[in-house]
Amino acid sequence: MKARLADIATQAGVSEATVSRVLNSKPGVAEDTRQAVLTALDVLGYERPARLRRRSAGLVGLMLPELDNPIFPAFAQVIERALAHHGYTPVLCTQTPGGVTEDDYTELLLERGVSGIVFVSGLHSDSGADLSRYLRLVERGLPMVFVNGFAPGVDAPFISSDEAVAVELAIGHLASLRHTAIGLAVGPERYVPTARKIAGFRRGLAERFGVEDANGWIERSLFSVEGGQAAAGALLDRGATAIVCGSDLMALGAVRAARERGLRVPQDVSIVGYDDSQLVAFTDPPLTTVRQAVQAMGAAAVRALLDEIGGGRAPRTELIYRPELVVRGSTGPAPDVVRRDER
Repeated sequence: MKARLADIATQAGVSEATVSRVLNSKPGVAEDTRQAVLTALDVLGYERPARLRRRSAGLVGLMLPELDNPIFPAFAQVIERALAHHGYTPVLCTQTPGGVTEDDYTELLLERGVSGIVFVSGLHSDSGADLSRYLRLVERGLPMVFVNGFAPGVDAPFISSDEAVAVELAIGHLASLRHTAIGLAVGPERYVPTARKIAGFRRGLAERFGVEDANGWIERSLFSVEGGQAAAGALLDRGATAIVCGSDLMALGAVRAARERGLRVPQDVSIVGYDDSQLVAFTDPPLTTVRQAVQAMGAAAVRALLDEIGGGRAPRTELIYRPELVVRGSTGPAPDVVRRDER
């Protein structure tokens, strides 16, 4: 117990005596200090004594399409932490092929009387989806926030990463390395984020290289390692020396496709991912990528939802967060530039 008190005191920046007073619910401790000690308990992984546990302010659904892509657990962690900080209990709902659908999860959440739902890359991001499911929830007065995707006509807050700018940042980086044969490997275009990436790609090639028709440099596939491998393979066969990918998983597939052809990354082909999900800094080679502002976006989603739950009205304009280029080892000078320099 002595060591535990010392650990908590160090983490909270207070004395062990103060920690003891908080844990034993003794008077004479300022509220800010009390909260610092309780936060230290949580950070260090200690269970709060029963008398100090805060009652939940309510349940909030957190809807994710999957957990295979590391970007979705990253969003979940940020959003869950922010909800818990405000006393809400998050209910994580993840979908699997052939399993429980978004609509099924929504009904289950409604049956449990959730205070609201955060949808991350859900059906709202599919331009072909039936939006009446969301309109019915609006009519019921359910507070909702949507992350990454836009559904016009749905009266709710939307928070997105700027997908078009992400691709333009990647193209600008590759152009600075003297690449001109740049391809785009993305998912199905019916998804709003994909359509925006393609728009950014067309604009980037037009502005940088005067390309009027970029169709030959765009490959649509699945948002997976295998999808990235297939799309990148087709682009490499057309002579691409650089590939911008719709996700980090697709970028890892692109690396695999390059190596299957005996090409080196980045000496022969440069590859850029999207998301900056966990571990891509430690791949071989470390992946150059465009980072989503996950922390800021998750915090904004929770703020908007809490405003809605509290009876306020969060802004209905789509909040778009600018991503950040993170340069690592998967991009380098165009191979013809390297060969000229070696002469």
